[in-house]
Amino acid sequence: MKIIDTHCDALLKLQLAKRGQYGYMNPLNFGNSDVIDTNLDRLKQGQVLAQFFAIFIHPDVPSDEKWQHALEQIDMFYTEVIGKNPEMIHIRSWSDFDTLKKGEIGAVLTLEGADPFGNDLMKLRQLYRLGVLSIGLTWNHANLCADGVEEPRGGGLTLLGKEVVKLNNENGVFTDVSHSTVKGFWDMMELADYPIASHSNARAVCDHPRNLFDDQIKRMIAKNGLIHVVYNPPFINHEREEATITDLLKHIEHLCSLGAVKQIGFGSDFDGISSFVTNLENAANYQNLINELLKLYSEAEVKGFAYQNFLDHRPGMNTNVYFA
Repeated sequence: MKIIDTHCDALLKLQLAKRGQYGYMNPLNFGNSDVIDTNLDRLKQGQVLAQFFAIFIHPDVPSDEKWQHALEQIDMFYTEVIGKNPEMIHIRSWSDFDTLKKGEIGAVLTLEGADPFGNDLMKLRQLYRLGVLSIGLTWNHANLCADGVEEPRGGGLTLLGKEVVKLNNENGVFTDVSHSTVKGFWDMMELADYPIASHSNARAVCDHPRNLFDDQIKRMIAKNGLIHVVYNPPFINHEREEATITDLLKHIEHLCSLGAVKQIGFGSDFDGISSFVTNLENAANYQNLINELLKLYSEAEVKGFAYQNFLDHRPGMNTNVYFA
């Protein structure tokens, strides 16, 4: 069964390896490197229809270098992911999903944290032009747009942050609520036309600040937003570094109980996590998850989780596309 995955950090790994930082000694081959959870071979094995690639800047990078680091990751996307692999097709607009051919894998650029553009909206517009289709205003820390989930004061959106959400709306770009504070979440709900939680679970099942409370989930449902479950064990099982697929399914079950069956998807966080769900350690293992889901849900529901819910909720799209 085809898969759409709305979050991975392969671009950061590719960049760090090219720079020889954080223990990487040599550049990585996106096609088959064992270091990359979402390499091309694994995407093929897992039957991934589209993989979203986050631009994420390590918090240790000085503020005046963050834009350069973002450009480097975008360059890695264009040269290493797209340029060297003809099967990887850059999704520059939401309608591009409609033209993917058999054997092709869509590649979508996203931004995790507004830090690279600071308060320079010209840079933000440049990101739109380069193909960024989803923007999360924060990672875990505060920036000029909003507080991240680990910022003790727990503030919401700044005036700049609100302007960014409005620009996302105008450009048909998702506003990603994963990593936002509770206050930031509700600020986004007031403004965002296209909300997504690209990689978040249910807080009622696992009390972690990266997960969503029930009232947040219900608000996402009311706004026709997408909620994509994440595979990081501490977000699945409270304060534990291990998880099973059965543990992950508890989050899907809870989301369904609140009425989100048409809005659930997958956001692995592959290449950004250091522990893994057993039998779901990389993109090649996706069908293990599908097989377990089919034991509990109808084929139509599982297809929804895997790819169709996302296709049905793309910004500005009123037609559904169905893949065999």
